[in-house]
Amino acid sequence: MTAPPTPSLTDAYFEQRDALARFLRARLGGSADVEDLLQDLYLKASRVDPETEVRDPRAFLYKLASNLLMDRRRSSLRTAARDGAWRDTTQVAGLTEDIDDAPSAEAVVAGRERLAALVAALETLPRKTAAIFRMHKFDGLSYAEVAARLEISKSSVEKHMMEALKLLAARTPP
Repeated sequence: MTAPPTPSLTDAYFEQRDALARFLRARLGGSADVEDLLQDLYLKASRVDPETEVRDPRAFLYKLASNLLMDRRRSSLRTAARDGAWRDTTQVAGLTEDIDDAPSAEAVVAGRERLAALVAALETLPRKTAAIFRMHKFDGLSYAEVAARLEISKSSVEKHMMEALKLLAARTPP
């Protein structure tokens, strides 16, 4: 009597894909890398020689997934070490600052100029349009909430918002 045929690793992958995704997501904290790792796992599983005997395809897939997680972690550690070493070698002690994510002075000035232009443009809007714009954009009210508060239709709110956005876009620099 012969044993039933063992499913291929790719068949087992597709059967276990949702469970493997949960396994990876639990270890990555819901990271977007799960889909990338699942794709890598599929590629590895599909490259295993079909003649290779795999006694427990499910366990084999989980082992491959664990190995991929370890490879990803090692790569992250190497990248962090390399970046740290680069930062240490390119800075002269006490003479330079670490890389700063703050915007440049020019970007700050340009941003302030755009804000001033936007505030000035807001002042030119019709009173009702400006009120609707402020309620929606600054107070965070939905169109339906603005309509209820002002006792107007939702489509009227939409028209006022379109008018406000068109006027503000025309009167503020890009």
